[in-house]
Amino acid sequence: MKFSLVDALVSLESGKAITMIKQVSLAEEYLADHFPDFPVLPGVMMLEAAVQAAAWLVRECQGFHHSLVVLREARGIRYGSFVAPGHALRVHAQAIRMEAHSSEFKIRGTVGEATAIQGRVELVHKSLKDTDSSLAGLDDVMIEQLRRQWHQLQRAVVA
Repeated sequence: MKFSLVDALVSLESGKAITMIKQVSLAEEYLADHFPDFPVLPGVMMLEAAVQAAAWLVRECQGFHHSLVVLREARGIRYGSFVAPGHALRVHAQAIRMEAHSSEFKIRGTVGEATAIQGRVELVHKSLKDTDSSLAGLDDVMIEQLRRQWHQLQRAVVA
């Protein structure tokens, strides 16, 4: 994962649901580019935060078996309220289906009581070694980094 759009774990029901927080700050450079006079979190970043939350649930449930958990499809995505600097986007992903190599989630992101994003996402779970066995060592390194990041997310303080 090149960048993380979730900052802390709020709640976890293994194999069923996860809630995570994304704190939005003016320090995030892309905010100034989206609407120069109106900095808000772009919709694609809200979607990515939801995908990352769902991916953490997959990893936790499947014992970090795969090095890659990525978006296959997003359906029925609707956006509501803006997410501005100083806001906390609370992302909830509820598993609809979770299998060995794919999963589907209902996602919802809120700021306070207002819905910022909702819809469904389908993820695919795979490892680099699935296509090239010589990459098994890289899979191991990636999985170890993900495990460390997961422990940090679990210890993060939610305001």
